[in-house]
Amino acid sequence: MDLTISMTNYYDILGISKNASEEEIKKAFRKLAHKYHPDKGSGDEKKFKEINKAYQVLSDKEKRSQYDQFGQTFDGGGAGPGQGQGFGGFDFSGFSAQGGANFDFSDMGFGDIFSDVFSGGRSRRTRAGTDIQVDVEITFEEMVRSAKKNVRLRKLSRCDTCHGTGGKPESKENTCPDCQGTGKVRRIVKTIFGSFEQMAACERCRGRGKVYAEKCAACHGVGRAQKEEDIVIDIPAGIDDGQTLSMRGFGEAGENGAPDGDLFVNVHVRPHSLFKRRGDDIVSQLEITFAQATLGDKVGINTIDGEMKMKIPSGTQHGEVFRVRGRGVPHLGRFGGGDHLVTVILRVPKKLSREEKELIERLREMER
Repeated sequence: MDLTISMTNYYDILGISKNASEEEIKKAFRKLAHKYHPDKGSGDEKKFKEINKAYQVLSDKEKRSQYDQFGQTFDGGGAGPGQGQGFGGFDFSGFSAQGGANFDFSDMGFGDIFSDVFSGGRSRRTRAGTDIQVDVEITFEEMVRSAKKNVRLRKLSRCDTCHGTGGKPESKENTCPDCQGTGKVRRIVKTIFGSFEQMAACERCRGRGKVYAEKCAACHGVGRAQKEEDIVIDIPAGIDDGQTLSMRGFGEAGENGAPDGDLFVNVHVRPHSLFKRRGDDIVSQLEITFAQATLGDKVGINTIDGEMKMKIPSGTQHGEVFRVRGRGVPHLGRFGGGDHLVTVILRVPKKLSREEKELIERLREMER
């Protein structure tokens, strides 16, 4: 019988090529995670988890290098490169006579069957919480000076009553009757490879070996509950439009005390009517008259810190750029910052009075 097992390709999940840069990987992840987040109407929790897993591997240089060389089995076995390879790229070097191995088959379309058979029962242990992604908009001024934004999230959080344990407060912990405190149970699992006898993590106690005599009434023993939570996000000065902040541990709560997920904040900077950003410099334009350009003047200009006076020297040309030092965008995460660059635009009047025309005519005659 010809048996073909199709493995998920992380590059295909994110819709990128194998030569994609770190920035392209991050951009693809943000776009897809935003589209498929479970909290959205178009959300897809399964798809979101696939996207997140692909990003966790491809965004890490070492993991990506191993994945490119060995595929999804790179973190599955204890063998070194090239050892124990066979059967479509699987690494069976860690497979023992007792049926235990260190493989992760969760993405291969066989669900928990292969995960349980080849992981020694570890697949039933508590899982870390899901990551969350949000979008935050700030003004141009907040981008320059930093800001604090309050975001309300509806997410799975630790139960306030049992603090994530799943047991009723002050309830006694008893030895699990299913596994007699070992955290594992022996069972027979049938797969396409045949029947396997294995030690799997106990489903009742999730591998802890103990169970509470009474479940928490608030969360029904799960240790988590849906609730709204206000989170204050610190936006650092100098952040660029489209950058993402990572807040470790602010995602959804893990199962039964497992680590919480992370919160990813996509920052969007609202355009300004007068200023634009170029690197860490702020750029703007200033209109001056022919007389000011020719004779020079001292004029008021708008900066991010308010109005200030700037000298226009005589003989200034159209398109000339003047630099106001230290009035730009702070360098992100370090001292110093950019400058404010002012481009001079010569304003030519469309209508002239008779007297103005005569003066300009006289000037033209003098230039001949």
